[in-house]
Order: sequence, then C-alpha cells, then structure tokens
Amino acid sequence: MFSPGQEEPSAPNKEPVKYGELVVLGYNGALPNGDRGRRKSRFALYKRTKANGVRPSTIHVVSTPQASKAISCRGQHSISYTLSRSQTVVVEYTHDKDTDMFQVGRSTESPIDFVVTDTVSGCQNDDAQITQSTISRFACRIVCDRSEPYTARIFAAGFDSSKNIFLGEKAAKWKNPDGHMDGLTTNGVLVMHPRGGFTQESQPGVWREISVCGDVYTLRETRSAQQRGKLVESETNVLQDGSLIDLCGATLLWRTADGLFHTPTQKHIEALRQEINAARPQCPVGLNTLAFPSINRKEVVEEKQPWAYLSCGHVHGYHNWGHRSDTEANERECPMCRTVGPYVPLWLGCEAGFYVDAGPPTHAFTPCGHVCSEKSAKYWSQIPLPHGTHAFHAACPFCATQLVGEQNCIKLIFQGPVD
Repeated sequence: MFSPGQEEPSAPNKEPVKYGELVVLGYNGALPNGDRGRRKSRFALYKRTKANGVRPSTIHVVSTPQASKAISCRGQHSISYTLSRSQTVVVEYTHDKDTDMFQVGRSTESPIDFVVTDTVSGCQNDDAQITQSTISRFACRIVCDRSEPYTARIFAAGFDSSKNIFLGEKAAKWKNPDGHMDGLTTNGVLVMHPRGGFTQESQPGVWREISVCGDVYTLRETRSAQQRGKLVESETNVLQDGSLIDLCGATLLWRTADGLFHTPTQKHIEALRQEINAARPQCPVGLNTLAFPSINRKEVVEEKQPWAYLSCGHVHGYHNWGHRSDTEANERECPMCRTVGPYVPLWLGCEAGFYVDAGPPTHAFTPCGHVCSEKSAKYWSQIPLPHGTHAFHAACPFCATQLVGEQNCIKLIFQGPVD
C-alpha cells in the first residue's frame, strides 16, 4: 500500500525511485497505537508520477489584507509577509517541473504528506498528555530534485489548504539585500548535519535554523524570539544522510536511499537477536537462561527477559532483591560487583534507521535499557537534541528518554552457560 506521499511505480515491474526516508525519534519501529495512513513512525519519499514542486515567481506589494487574499486565491501557491496593517508582500510561486515537494506538519489536512505529533519520551504517546502542541500545523517542506543525484532540500513552513504560507505581523521576517523577503516560523525548524556522514566515524554537527526560503541561520536566543540569528553563508539547506530535523516537539532523522542501502535491515537485527539468544546467556545468580523477546513483543516484559544493572552492565534475570532504599525504588545493588544503580529490563533497538553500523547489540542506553551496537550507542549518546524552547540534552533514539550517567550508555556483561 502506498500513502499519499508515496507514488505507485508507473511501469508494473519498475522500482519507484526512493529519495529517502524520514524516521521519527522516540519510536522503536512503530507508533504505540500502530502506524496508520499518514501518521506513522517513518515515511518514505518516492518520486511522484507528476512533479508537484513550486518555485518563486512574481512579487506583489499590497496595501490591504483583502488584496493579498485576492492574490492568494488564484489557486496559485504564495507566501504572504505581513509587514504592517497597511502593507503585505505576497510572493507568488509557480509550478516547477523539476522538483517534488513533500510537506510535514501536525495538520491532518490533505497538503500534509506526513502527519507528525509531539513525541512523549518513553514511547507512551498518549494524545491526552499533550495539552498544547508546539509543532506547527504546516511545519516544513522538503523539496527533492527529480533527476540524479535527487538532492533534497528543507524549507521552514508548509503551504496550507489554500496553497498559502502566511507570516503574520508578529513572525520574524525581513527583506534580504537582494530585495527578496524571508522569515522564520514561530518555533522554528532546526537542522543538524552530522560531520562525516551517518557512519561509524560520525560526529555531531552544529544545530542551525532554516528559514522559509531555505537559508541557514545560527539559533535564536529562544525558539520563538523575534530576533533572527546570523546568516551562515557557508552552509546550505541540503539534507545529508543522518541530518536531524527538529520541529519543536518531534525530531526527525533523514536517511538517503543510498544510506539506507548500507544500513542493517529489520532481518539483520532479528538475526542478531536470535544469535544472542542462541548463545544462551544466563543469569549469574539464578542460572536460568535469558532471551530477548521477539521484535513484535517489544512492550511486554517476559519471564526470560534480560535485566541489567546500568551502573556496571551486569546482565541478570529478573529478581526482587538488592533494594537499597524505599525512596529510590529503582536503585539496586548488583550481586556480582556490589555497584548500586538502576536495574531495568533490556529491550532491543528495532528501528534499523537509527543504527550507524551493523555491529552486535552490546551496549544499553541509560536509564531506559534500549540495546544496540556500540558505535550506534556512542553516536546517539553524544548528540544534544533540542528539548523544549531552549534546552538540549542527549536522548535514546528508540524511546526519547533523556540519557543520564557518565557515558549515557553502558557495555553489557553477559554470562554464558556454565555447562
């Protein structure tokens, strides 16, 4: 089945061209209530059968809101910049046969290809917990070249049902030296390109803000400050494999088609799970055999589930001793080394898009207990992800829980069978 953003291949045997995929951080392979329609944990961008991109054409300066409405009602895409009650600049956009446009936002209206809601850390994404979403209804648009190398560019704000982007009086906006208007959305669209691509050698890059016209700026003092940052002329809005897009409430990872080709698959992760279980790791105290639950049972703690002390990494089966105090319910003393720390069930990281390599699952994030390869754990544990309107902290990509501890992750110590 194809969603509105995915186009069926025109020839029956021809593979559609995939530009890339957007993966939402905080979901381990699927939304808690299941992926449905345009609301899901990952979204593939395919070449459309017919180009739907647009590019700026005519600029109008109008003196009344009615006149700007008349222009934007012609069925043409346009961006309106309200400078004052008596002056609005309307930039009309015309069809661009060389690009495909995909829109992301909170709105469920038809112009939005990928519907994204606020991520609640720990994967318990209950709509009732979000009182006031900070994600824009029409948050951003991604424009992909229809010819190779299929370059993808990101722009803040998306066109609404009347094909308009409207920047009101209070929005940050300005006229560039070349005479073109530009602006920022209320809470902004932030992007971070990793240094060295999305590989084992990757290092976090610097967070930037993307304007409505796709220019790159340093961050504002807070997300919705009136004053824009400084223009970063040496950087562009071209997405790279591993680029992170933050919409103030949800963070998306961009994976290129080529990057995904070199990433471990769901089958590979399942094979790693079976390999660990085949080695029959044991609880060093109870001597019972441990096993990671199957990928489709990833929210139910099972009897054989491995548990770990996250201060030392020793893996055990579940037991009910070692409590150090009544107040800290989760602080336990490891029977192997007497280290005190959180004691949690281990979960396999199932979302293959978050892995920077195909290594075995040897490390767990603290304090959530999601397990993945060493390189992947170390990469994510050093990335400062935007949190709220001005904070940044590292978080587990699989459940969005804020990381703690010296390294944010720990090497696991499994005991093999004693027989």
